[in-house]
Parts: sequence; C-alpha cells; structure tokens
Amino acid sequence: MDALALEAKGKDDASAAPAATTKRPKQPKKAKRIVYFELEILHAKTKEKLLLLDKVEPTATILDIKSMFHKSNPQWYPARQSLCLDPKGRSLKDEDILQTLPVGTTATFYFRDLGAQLSWGTVFLAECVGPLIIYLMFYFRLPFIYASRYDFTTPKNWVVHLACICHCFHYGKRILETMFVHRFSSGTMPLRNIFKNCSYYWFFAAWMAYYINHPLYTPPTYGEQQVKTAVMIFLFCQLGSFSIHIALRNLKQPGSKVKKIPYPSKNPFTWIFWVVSCPNYTYECGTWVGFAVMTQCLPVAAFTIVGFIQMTVWARCKHRSYLKEFRDYPTLRSSILPFIL
Repeated sequence: MDALALEAKGKDDASAAPAATTKRPKQPKKAKRIVYFELEILHAKTKEKLLLLDKVEPTATILDIKSMFHKSNPQWYPARQSLCLDPKGRSLKDEDILQTLPVGTTATFYFRDLGAQLSWGTVFLAECVGPLIIYLMFYFRLPFIYASRYDFTTPKNWVVHLACICHCFHYGKRILETMFVHRFSSGTMPLRNIFKNCSYYWFFAAWMAYYINHPLYTPPTYGEQQVKTAVMIFLFCQLGSFSIHIALRNLKQPGSKVKKIPYPSKNPFTWIFWVVSCPNYTYECGTWVGFAVMTQCLPVAAFTIVGFIQMTVWARCKHRSYLKEFRDYPTLRSSILPFIL
C-alpha cells in the first residue's frame, strides 16, 4: 500500500509541476508622468507682467508659446513677437523646444515688440516693381522729366533700347522668381525696413534711367563691340543667377527647417559652388558689371559698387554661418569672389 501511495503521489506532483511554472501575464507599464512648465512673460523694457501660462507641455515650441500669447494679446501676432530669456538677450528661434532650453519648470520669458511686419515676398515685389516702373517712365520720356526743348528732337540711340530691354528683363525675372521660385527662411521683416530698401532701389533706378534715356546720352566709347561683350556678360550672369536660385530652392523641401550644404549639380552654372559659398551674389554683381559696361554710365557703376559692398557683407555672414553649422563644409570656398573674398 505504501508503494502504491508513493507512486500515486509522484504522478500528482508531476501533473502539478507545469501549472507551477506557467508565466503570469505582464502588468501594463505605467504611463510616464509629464512634467508641465509654468511660464511667465514680462515686457523686456517695463518688466510688466503680460501673461502667465500654466501647464505648458515640455514639447511646446517657441512658436506655440507665441500663439498662446497672441490669444491673450491679439495686437501682437506671432511674427511681431520676440521672446528671449534675458531682457537684452538674443531672440529665441520659433523652432526651439521648451524642454531643451536652459530653464527650469518655472521660467520667465521677456517680450519685445518687433513692430508691424511684412512678408519677405511683399518686400521683394516692392523692391522690384518700383525700379521697373520708374525706368520705363524715363524711357518713354514723360513730359515732366526732361526739358521741353528736348521733346521729339533727339531720337534714342539703339543702346538705349537695348538697355531698357535688359533692365526690364532683370527686374521682370526677379519678380517671377519671387512669386514662383524663392522660399524665404524668415517669414517677415519690419515694416519700417521697406522704406529703406525701396528708397535704395528706386533712387538708383531713377538716377541711372535719367542719364541713360536722356536726349543727350552718348553711346559707349568702343561702340558695338563693347555693347555686345557687355550683353554676353549680362545674359551669362542672368542665367547663372536663375540656376543658383533653382538649386537653392531644390535644397529645401517646402516647410522644412533642415539646412543643407549646397553642392554643384549637372548644370554648369552651379559649378561655381566648388569655390564660392554665395554664387547668387556673384552672378548678381556680374549682371550689373555687364550693364555698366553696356551703358557706360556713371550712376550704374555707382549702383554696382554699392551693391557689391552690401552683397559682400551678406555673403561673408552667410559663409561664416555655413562654417559654424557644418563641420565638413568645403574649405576651398570663398564668400563671393573665388580665392579672393
């Protein structure tokens, strides 16, 4: 009996063993606790408390915070706002994420009013449409521009017609590029800047147009050969400028903030990227050098020199920005002139 009882007990233990080793179902993981931020927005000058934001998600961007601020203060839309961590500090970027900033869960932001804003597209159009219209006013010699003694007395030289075609082509191209090609990284600029920008372009357009279309205008010293050479330079640089703008457009997807290094493509006009960081400015300067040689006009030369100085400043800033952002940026490149500047 004892032997039978032991055998039966062994069988019972063997059958019970699998039940003891069965895995228990996994408990669901507890959701991570979100740590919300509390933000206080003060006026940078007066230190007046403008808004207190409670329970702001850590993944919120500066643009999200600007939108929240705009709901409470409709007069300050996001493009008009500048938020910074110090009253005299640099403005934070719209894409900056709250939890990556050097602040605690209770933070203070300082607000600055940037003033009324305009889109860059609007500014570019104003800069280009003005010179186009102004130049044509001088070309058609409207009665109030030149003295009445010149009316219908002196026919226009053929260079004058060619210069008008080239001038209109350049600004017409810029208008179309603004509408269909350019993608602006900065959405807006202060309204007050449009008066400074437009006065520069409009004044020089009037100055050069007055002399080129004047009834006493004299053609270039070396005649037809000088003009043909200049037109070739002008057209070459216009094609180069368009090619670079297309290359820069293709570098970014619509709405993307990711920056990339521009490189030459199969298009020969983009090969200048091997030695220059901002070839769009290089081609723009070349365009006006060609126009100055074509017309042999002092105001055009002055506009070319001033424009070159300004574009050199922009190109050097852009070049330094490339070097700072990309460790593998090509060291052979110069800012605007190959191996020189």
